[in-house]
Amino acid sequence: MSVREGDVGGQLDPCHAAAAHGSDFPWYAVQTMARHEKAVSRCLRAEGLEEYLPLYKVEREWSDRLKSLELPLMRGYLFCRMEAGQLRSVLRVPGVVHVLGYGSGPVSVPESEVLAIRRLLASGVAAWPCPYLKAGMMVRIRSGALAGMVGRVERIKSPCRLVLSVHLLQRSVALEVDPEIVEALE
Repeated sequence: MSVREGDVGGQLDPCHAAAAHGSDFPWYAVQTMARHEKAVSRCLRAEGLEEYLPLYKVEREWSDRLKSLELPLMRGYLFCRMEAGQLRSVLRVPGVVHVLGYGSGPVSVPESEVLAIRRLLASGVAAWPCPYLKAGMMVRIRSGALAGMVGRVERIKSPCRLVLSVHLLQRSVALEVDPEIVEALE
């Protein structure tokens, strides 16, 4: 993550976000190879591009110690502000897989979404990655007594719970599970 005027503890102060950007170019989502987010971030910065790699803090325990790590909030992705002519130079950066878009080319990420992530991380509120789930999605339960069961997300009920519709004997059975133990099949 680059440190610019207006940054607070490595995170951009949202009050100074517009002034610090100094760019009218849009943000793009850059997909990286697995575990290459920080290296790609450094390379993009060295190329003179504005990049943003949202990081969150997590405690990991090894057999002999507890260590605090900063990990990518959106594993495999970071944001880069660029103009269309800079696409080739971004794609040449070691570790970059591609810039997200459709068949016709890259598609920009709304400024408001990048700013919302910056504001969240700058606020100090605990944030961590979670599965991207939406109603209608097919999912499989990864662990627990129901491991391996497949169902369709019926609705998101509350921040920590969701309701699955499991088709058993051609009937639906609703149950609540923690979204952390499910994986999307689609």
